[in-house]
Amino acid sequence: MSLIRWSPARELDAIQREMNRLFDASLPSWQGRDGLGEYMPAAELDKTTQAYTRRLEVPGIQANDLDIQATSEQISISGERRCESKSEENGVTRSEFRYGSFKRTIPLPGRIDHQNVVADYKDGILHLSLPKAEDEVNKAVKVNVG
Repeated sequence: MSLIRWSPARELDAIQREMNRLFDASLPSWQGRDGLGEYMPAAELDKTTQAYTRRLEVPGIQANDLDIQATSEQISISGERRCESKSEENGVTRSEFRYGSFKRTIPLPGRIDHQNVVADYKDGILHLSLPKAEDEVNKAVKVNVG
């Protein structure tokens, strides 16, 4: 039997690598498999009797870099965050920002009047007002009493 010298630093490195792997697998990221950038912006949906309101978090993207397409049953949002400046010091470029494009298609819980969708972009939040289709607003279901 051979002796193996125990190295606490090696053990800590192994733990750190495993923790990084777990976090990378569970958190959304700009960095995709191909390194070009996949991103899924966070979204919220509110519902009223007349409309759905969808908010997406897309900081650092100009409004004219967003493409929004709506059908009666889903909304597709795509955009791109472009790298505008690079700082180089001693031949090394360092950036923690993520750049790249994203596309998110979101199915809606009901039909919308896709001709009258209104979009507003302010402070990195995209606000979409998605008016319900007329048949969704006036939908009534008869309930039988047993």
